[in-house]
Amino acid sequence: MQRLYDFLRRHPMWVDGFWAVFLFGISLMAEVTGQEARGTDSPALVLPVMLLLCAMIALRRRMPEKMLLLAVGLGAAQVVLDVETRVADFALLVIVYTVAATGERWASRLALATGLSAATVAQLRWPNHETSALGNVAIVIFQTVPFALAWVLGDSIRTRRAYYAQLEERATRLEKEREAQAKVAVAAERARIARELHDVVAHNVSVMVVQADGAAYVLDAAPDQAKKALETISSTGRQALAEMRRLLGVLRTGEHQEAGEYVPQPDVQQIEDLVEQCRGSGLPVDFKVEGTPRPLPSGVELTAYRIVQEALTNTRKHGGPNAGASVRLVYFDDGLGLLVEDDGKGAPHELYEEGGFDGQGHGLIGMRERVGMVGGTLDAGPRPGGGFRISALLPLKPAH
Repeated sequence: MQRLYDFLRRHPMWVDGFWAVFLFGISLMAEVTGQEARGTDSPALVLPVMLLLCAMIALRRRMPEKMLLLAVGLGAAQVVLDVETRVADFALLVIVYTVAATGERWASRLALATGLSAATVAQLRWPNHETSALGNVAIVIFQTVPFALAWVLGDSIRTRRAYYAQLEERATRLEKEREAQAKVAVAAERARIARELHDVVAHNVSVMVVQADGAAYVLDAAPDQAKKALETISSTGRQALAEMRRLLGVLRTGEHQEAGEYVPQPDVQQIEDLVEQCRGSGLPVDFKVEGTPRPLPSGVELTAYRIVQEALTNTRKHGGPNAGASVRLVYFDDGLGLLVEDDGKGAPHELYEEGGFDGQGHGLIGMRERVGMVGGTLDAGPRPGGGFRISALLPLKPAH
């Protein structure tokens, strides 16, 4: 039964054709059995009218407006040619329903007007002389109600279909919006990972390069210092690998990995370790914390760590051989303040904006992006008398 139902839904014209043939057969039988009572009607007129009325049933889905106009024309022809109403005129009721459900608005209004006036016109043209005037009015009302109900049913189905179409369109639009938001989220995640990789590689590799150069320089004269430099290179490399493993693990889709495989993101507490690492690489750094330390949002913690890391990396790269730096962390009631300064010869501000002399990193652009993500502010520029200064304020809650 389900297969038959699906087949009929895929071939509605066949269904309409079957009902058209069925209606023509019923009409023909009624015509034959009742011919004596209607001797005034000519078969040459009746049969074409019956055929056209039944043909409207078969073609109602394909061309509803044209079939409505044909129905109006046939009704007028019956009135003019004195062909009384027959069983085949049931097609008018079907056409009214079809046009109300699927036709144009003008056709729907015409169908309503035609359906409401058909019974009145028929009763005026072929009155029942054996019935009183009140009885004729009752017959008109009784015959008009089915046309009104057919139109109301068709119009309600039109409204329901429009509602469902609107729901489908809205669902499609929401699906496209979700896909667009997913793409934006992926792009943002890639940008975040790019910033993270830049900070990890730029800082740790620069430390390793400085230590490697120092170890090569003192290898023969001071083996102990060379050994210490190599140990720093080893620990720095392990730290860089651990952070890169965490970042690249985000890109591994479809793999079930335990959370223990990834190291936690850097936070404010690790800034002191970062400063010690810079000191071990030969960069003097003065580090102070003001205010009462307290837990901060993870985004603020990571942003603070990366800003200090980027600033000290730029100092090592552009500050010169005798440069020193200072780092200040200030805990306010509503946020965290950062101040990183160096006294080196410095580099033009534009080079910091581009990420360094090689133009390959993010530099201050990456810093501003990080600070903007947490709703903070960043101020960076040369210091009077030489050096560079970076100041940031990171609120506990992003600004709306």
